Amino acid sequence: MRGVRVRPRPGGNMLRRLPISMVTWLGAVCMTAAAAAPASAQTKLLRFPDIHGDQVVFSYAGDLWLASTEGGLAARLTAHPGLELFPRFSPDGSRIAFTGQYDGDEQVYVIPASGGVPRQLTYYPARGPLAPRWGYDNQVYDWSPDGRAVLFRSLRYSTDLSDSRLFLASADGGLPVPLPMPESGAGDLSPDGTRVVYSPLFRDFRTWKRYEGGWAQELYIFDRETHVVERVTTHRRADRDPMWIGNAIYFTSDRDGTLNLYSYELASRETTQLTDSDTWDVRWPGDDGAGRIVYELNGELQIYAIDEGTSRPISITVPDDGLAMRPSRVAAADLIEDAELSPKGERALFVARGDVFTAPIENGPTRNLTRSSSAHDRWARWSPDGGRIAYVSDATGEDEIYLIAQNGSGDPEQLTTGGQAMLYAPEWSPTGKHLAYSDKDGRLRVIDVETKEIVEVADEARGPLRDYVWSPRGGHLAFSMTDPTEFRSIWVWSLADGALQRVTDELFHEWNPAWDPDGDYLYYLSDRQFAPQLGSFEWNYLVDRETGIYALALRKDVEHPLPPQSDEVEVTGDDEADEDAADDTASDAAGDDDGDDGDGGDDEAPITIEFDGLSRRVVRLPVTFDNYVGLSGADDGVFFIRAGAQYYGRGADVQPALQRFTFADRETATIAGGIGGYAVSRDGEKVLVREGGGWNVYPAGGGDATTVSTRGLMVDRVPADEWAQIFDEVWRRFRDFFYVENMHGYDWKALRDRYRPLLAHVAHRSDLNYVIGEMVAELNVSHAYIAGGDWETPDRPQVALPGAVFELDAAAGRYRIAEIFTGHNEEPRYRAPLTEIGVDAGLGDYVLAIDGEELLGSDNPYRVLLHRADRPVRLTLNDEPTFDGSREVTFTPVTEERSLRYLTEVEANRRKVSEMTDGRVGYLHIPDMGAQGIQEFVKWFYGQVRKEGLVIDVRGNGGGNVSQMLIERLGRRVLGTSFARTYDTPGTYPAVAFHGHLVCILDEDSASDGDIFPYRFREAGLGPLIGKRSWGGVIGITSHGPLLDGGSVNVPQFGTNGADGSWVVENVGVEPDIEVENDPRSVIAGRDPQLERAVEEVLRMMREDPKALPERPAPPVKTP
Repeated sequence: MRGVRVRPRPGGNMLRRLPISMVTWLGAVCMTAAAAAPASAQTKLLRFPDIHGDQVVFSYAGDLWLASTEGGLAARLTAHPGLELFPRFSPDGSRIAFTGQYDGDEQVYVIPASGGVPRQLTYYPARGPLAPRWGYDNQVYDWSPDGRAVLFRSLRYSTDLSDSRLFLASADGGLPVPLPMPESGAGDLSPDGTRVVYSPLFRDFRTWKRYEGGWAQELYIFDRETHVVERVTTHRRADRDPMWIGNAIYFTSDRDGTLNLYSYELASRETTQLTDSDTWDVRWPGDDGAGRIVYELNGELQIYAIDEGTSRPISITVPDDGLAMRPSRVAAADLIEDAELSPKGERALFVARGDVFTAPIENGPTRNLTRSSSAHDRWARWSPDGGRIAYVSDATGEDEIYLIAQNGSGDPEQLTTGGQAMLYAPEWSPTGKHLAYSDKDGRLRVIDVETKEIVEVADEARGPLRDYVWSPRGGHLAFSMTDPTEFRSIWVWSLADGALQRVTDELFHEWNPAWDPDGDYLYYLSDRQFAPQLGSFEWNYLVDRETGIYALALRKDVEHPLPPQSDEVEVTGDDEADEDAADDTASDAAGDDDGDDGDGGDDEAPITIEFDGLSRRVVRLPVTFDNYVGLSGADDGVFFIRAGAQYYGRGADVQPALQRFTFADRETATIAGGIGGYAVSRDGEKVLVREGGGWNVYPAGGGDATTVSTRGLMVDRVPADEWAQIFDEVWRRFRDFFYVENMHGYDWKALRDRYRPLLAHVAHRSDLNYVIGEMVAELNVSHAYIAGGDWETPDRPQVALPGAVFELDAAAGRYRIAEIFTGHNEEPRYRAPLTEIGVDAGLGDYVLAIDGEELLGSDNPYRVLLHRADRPVRLTLNDEPTFDGSREVTFTPVTEERSLRYLTEVEANRRKVSEMTDGRVGYLHIPDMGAQGIQEFVKWFYGQVRKEGLVIDVRGNGGGNVSQMLIERLGRRVLGTSFARTYDTPGTYPAVAFHGHLVCILDEDSASDGDIFPYRFREAGLGPLIGKRSWGGVIGITSHGPLLDGGSVNVPQFGTNGADGSWVVENVGVEPDIEVENDPRSVIAGRDPQLERAVEEVLRMMREDPKALPERPAPPVKTP
């Protein structure tokens, strides 16, 4: 490893030394083992360390361990399937506080430093499970100097994940108390406990190194009594992990490119860099309050001595039993990525957890054909003759195409070599002689299975090309490609001469080609329903249910698939007539044997396509326009999936259903409903359907289903092999899909080589996410996320929440109701239990008992409410702290209160704006640019459209993808008005156009599409921006499928540019026109300086440029 150079801290030691506790027996064991531990036994990925006396505590593989400060053999403190993280010694070293998942979610616990039973201190339900970039709720930071309380960060009062607060939880129990700061991330108390050094922002788990946007952490000192704030750091990059030791603040910063340790002298206000690591970050430091700091560096622990100004490594061996690393046989049915049927439908073909399986429809064994934890096998396809299976695998380290015998005999045969890109499904030609496949760049190729010769078919201009399909007998490929309009058109390629022909018009959106099995028609989907749905809130349209199913006649002699119908008389005659009919039938049969299949060729010859006039030989099938996907050809018809319209915030009215249209009866029949995909056997007789949580096989014409058992899909999992494969696949996905080819100038291969050796030390799936996260973070880009994966986590508990805030009356020793969220009970999201009809609860009421269990001030009310969320809860209330005269109140609980807190904040802001402007100015908060954001916009915008001014608040906006919809509506300009005789107020043209002045408030938490909204707001000239510089992350993402074990990775793939084509906003943020800080002192006093300044600005604009709709004009006089 590369060492870390250190710089001595200037000046003498002005530290308050705390007494060191006696060495416990456990510490003695660690010291004894230290001398015997060989250097080669060093364990890495020791996380979140702390130090006290001669001991360090840390998390490894999700459990807590103790070791000597001299290194050696560690001793286990905890063993649990959940995670135990962020351990912190009490000031006397006798106890350790930590964040644990013992009861399913993340809560604060305390355990004796010598080992023992953990005691739970917090019970309010934790947010989560959170994606790694958000860290963990209830994260422990330190103890109070007197050792009576634990300092932790919690999301319990927050309305969004970027807004947390610091709390103190008494070690004796009871309800945690928030520190006064309205927002806080990491923090540490001063030695006397009167002040706290903290960052108002929290992004400590973000995989984004050298970040310079508005969300970069800065450090402040806050006086808990006076609420006076002193700024400690001012650098544009992150300053984090504060520790208050003596008369200095210690912290880490990546201001020089890598996180290093710094000190800030309180007296001189000078900042000094203490360590000088130029490769590995100094991470998660912990201190003993007496001159030593322990931290992570390259997965190992180092101790920095403040007096000496030097760091030294600790070589620690963790004798872990490797539970998470143990090879085991696990079920793979929950991780099925792809499925289809054998040619005649006797078996199903599954790809699950990186292996290829075949399973019987009814009887027989399930076969794992590929059996490897070190490869992610995907896109398996059965050969037409049933003998082989083609699939994509990264067994060589790159995606290649392989063949394997369908019964698993023999070794796989590698068809392609030299792969450098993600590949998609290898589709067999009906002859079995060729495979078509595509790659991530949209290159469509055909490979000859025998000669392995590859021919390039087409090159899609906008990414992967996925809907390619072979014609009957394999002479042609049909697929769709994107036009400059972003519509798609159908193309056909000839295997014989390589000719590529467009067969549909570029003016319409057409995709998903499918061939008629007889070779007469080419079916496809097209958006041709030009009867849009009208909106209810505004005079505007929405195009929905626009897709139809069409057929192209491939030759001029092909009959119309839907000829005119006529009821004719059936004539019965004598024997002669019968003989004539028999002769005709025989003649027809002979004609069929001659190969008269519409193309004049034999059964092996490719079908004939007459391209001249092909696009005009089109007919729409008599299937109602709707939302269709998944078209495929069938005997005498087509299969397709009918889906419901997409909504933001609720499910579709119509669940996806597999349907079949047949030409003979011209009817559409539903085969299965509520499906997640389907595949038809090559002979067209059976259909495999993903239905609910299982897989069923139906007769192609409909009928009863046969359920396919997936219990036999078992994988012999070798975690270390899986983790290496996942690491490499993530690296390749970034190489393949990162939005610029130069990887921001970084040597991506060198970064892989730097981080890959850490795989040898990964002992838990969360470690793998951490290692990969560190690698992708080097690219200095937003949205580089890694999450999920296969590890055991306990079920999260449900807590019955009343929609209220409890407060301790210390004198009475009882809890009172300090606040009741009013909610909007007509909306399920905003149902407030204690305000519902018949619930007699009021502010100030004492809560004496819950479901008959007495509640005392020494207890935590949420402990009593634990596991009661599934039924009504009975409260014993009184306006006095006594049972005499008390009453029983029953309420139906909710399981989260953040929605009610959000509504309470928004309503308070709306009232404030109305009061400041005599009702002339409206207020609208947009929490994100997704489902909730667009719902809130629709809910509140239209009712305020005739205000003279409107404050648009996107503070805390978490992003999404709807900002352009909102900008378009806000940007409408009134071009005219209209009056009717009975109208007192005019209508506007266009309708629902806001005619007043707009301002937008943003802050450091306005992120992603929440960045783009204020940027485009200003570019559109809608009004000024007020607040703080935004997050600065605008490289968009999409999914490229799950990782082998179900984990996920997001690759930043879509850059954001200005109108001139330049890169904008990324790693900078959107600068406000008027910068306003919401300082803690003002917020604690009940003020919102940013909102107040926004109101002042919009009032100024209204004064200087009044915008009122015109009065009714005088009636026209039209007499001569």
